[in-house]
Amino acid sequence: MANLKYDKEITALLVIDTYNDFISEGGKVWDRLKTVAEANDCIPHMLQVLNAARKTELRVFYALHRRYRPGDYETWKYIAPVQKAAWLHKAFEYGTWGGEIRREFEPQPGEIVAQEHWGSSGFANTDLDLQLKKHGIHQLIIMGLIARTCVEATVRYAAELGYEATMVKDATADYSDEEMHAALDINIPNYASAIVTTNEVVDSISSL
Repeated sequence: MANLKYDKEITALLVIDTYNDFISEGGKVWDRLKTVAEANDCIPHMLQVLNAARKTELRVFYALHRRYRPGDYETWKYIAPVQKAAWLHKAFEYGTWGGEIRREFEPQPGEIVAQEHWGSSGFANTDLDLQLKKHGIHQLIIMGLIARTCVEATVRYAAELGYEATMVKDATADYSDEEMHAALDINIPNYASAIVTTNEVVDSISSL
């Protein structure tokens, strides 16, 4: 989609919602994502991008969904459908295996974990924008779960805030091919500066 050129000093990898409940066998959401995730090798691709970023010493940031804690929503007067679902299913529940980051994706020392987001965007009501700006980041390489919700919302918000976003299209997944199409082919192209494959982005950052 674009000629990929990154400046190491202002580029970071942004990893979204790599919880066991999403991407591990036995996770609460895995069965819904499994078909699409396995079809595009989502998890191996995410790991490939993460390892390449670390090898190149790109900064790595994590944008993680709020892990359910008892009392989170019970007294809320206004609640969005996505939050009702989190309350009902207690996905990524704090203190449980499902609410832990899958072992291969655990943040390493020096990597930045932003405050957890309550809705879909990694930027809304968190310190992600502050952390990125304080580290001098302008270019974002984005991957993670789920394509049409947290990933799309984060890419949109990044563009609103002036960041240049690259979406790694085979390092994400959703519940169906139709939902992947809506996110990657219809919506995200309005906001991402580039939509690329894992191999394309790895080749670009490995030469930095």
